[in-house]
Order: sequence, then structure tokens, then C-alpha cells
Amino acid sequence: MADAFRQALSDAQGMVRRWSEKSGLAQSPDASTLSMAMGSALAGGKAFRAFLVLESSRLYDVDEEPRERAAFAIECLHAYSLVHDDLPCMDDDDMRRGRPTVHREWDEATAVLTGDALQTLAFQLVSNPRVGPHAASLTESLARASMAMVRGQMADIAAERVETPLTLQEITQLQSEKTGALITWASTAGPQLVGAHSEGLSRYAKAIGLAFQIADDVLDETGDAAAVGKAVGKDSAAGKATFVSHLGLDGARARARELVEEACDALDTYGDAADTLKQAAQFVVDRTH
Repeated sequence: MADAFRQALSDAQGMVRRWSEKSGLAQSPDASTLSMAMGSALAGGKAFRAFLVLESSRLYDVDEEPRERAAFAIECLHAYSLVHDDLPCMDDDDMRRGRPTVHREWDEATAVLTGDALQTLAFQLVSNPRVGPHAASLTESLARASMAMVRGQMADIAAERVETPLTLQEITQLQSEKTGALITWASTAGPQLVGAHSEGLSRYAKAIGLAFQIADDVLDETGDAAAVGKAVGKDSAAGKATFVSHLGLDGARARARELVEEACDALDTYGDAADTLKQAAQFVVDRTH
């Protein structure tokens, strides 16, 4: 990772930790089970979506509290989706981010309620008047992104119940919602916070969202569980259609590299100010977890 991106990502992780503590989600002996589970779900993540909010906000000179509220909100929403995704009725995973999943560390009921609480907290954060005059539209766009993510997850589950594997086009559409929706919201939160729109950031987000999922498929095929922090090889074992199954490993990697170039080209209008976002695009395909 380039130094500027490495520092910015570390700063985003620190921000998530601070807001977790500020929200009473720190791991302490006197914390409630729900607070501990919420804190556990937020801990250990890359904070990549928070980074995207903070970096897109920097391009638009957004004040600290609004940008941090939005950044922490997207991490809460993402964490909720992972907690529910790991449940036995979904992917039935035992590990997440190198530690036991919430339903394994506690129980299924706690995991369901933890996800519910994280989702609620996300909308509480962005709807607060301290976000500024565009809080309502920001909240509405986050709701639309969340619904798209849920549709994508539902489509993914439905695909496992049919005999005919999804086509490449169908997978692309599914993942543009399941993975891409929150990445797109995070990448465009900066202009949204000031009531603006950025076609460049929207195109950037679409490209890195797809590249992110392709990289996930490659990691599922080639990654080490200890490094990735969760089980690998599940998709191929289940005969699930993925970008790798359609394109092959080399083809998937090549497509991801093309998407990185598309993402970087979309930021040309920002000049050198977007260099860290360009480094982030490369990180998406180079990451090992």
C-alpha cells in the first residue's frame, strides 16, 4: 500500500474505534451483552467504507462531525450485514475478521439483535441534525443503499436454490447491489453531505465495488483462511457461480485490473487531490483479506 493510503486507512480505523467507545460499544467488563457484541462486530475491520466517506468528504471540505458520523454509520451498517450474513440460516460461518462470529461467541438471538441494533444506530447517526442541512437526503440515500444490499443478498440466496448457475451478467448485477451499493454510498457521501453530486465518484464507486467482489472471489479460491480471517473455498465447494468460475483466475484478475484503471480514470477531474482514492482502488485488488 502507498503511504498516503496506508495512513488514511489507519486514520479511518482509529475513527471507528473512537466512535465505538463514544457510543458505549467498547469491550469492558461492565458493558451489556448487546454493547459487547456490537463492539465485537465492529472490531478488526479494514474500515474501508469509512475511509471512502472520509476521503470523498475531504474533496468537498466537509466538516469533521458530519463526515465522521457518516463514516461510522456506514461501518455500522456494513457490520450489521456481516453479522446477519454469518448466521446459520445464511452462510453459517464460524469466523469473521479472525475471531468467532457473533452467533458463535454468544448465540443466534444475540447475533440477530446485534445486527438490528447496528442498523438502527447507523440511521440514528446520519439522521441527526448535526449532520447538517442535507441529513434527510443522506438518510434516504443510505436507506436505498441498504435495501439494494438486502436485495442482492436475497438474490444470492435464491441462486443457491436453482440448478442453473447464474450468468456473468446476472452475477454482475447481483454484486452491484450486495457489495457495490454500500461502497457507492460511501464513495459519494462527501458530495452528498454538501448537497452536491459527482458523476466521477459514482463511476469510481461502481468500478471499485465490482473489483472488490472479484477480488473476494479470487481470495475465496486462493486465499489462506488465517490471512483472510474467515473460511475460504466455500463457493467452489458448493458449485456456486462466481467471477472466477466464469472467467478463470487469470481472467478474473485481469478484469479486476481493468476496473482499477476505470476507477482511476473517473477521478481525473479532481487532479492530485484524488491520489489517495486512486491508491485505494489498487488496494482493492491487491489485498490479502
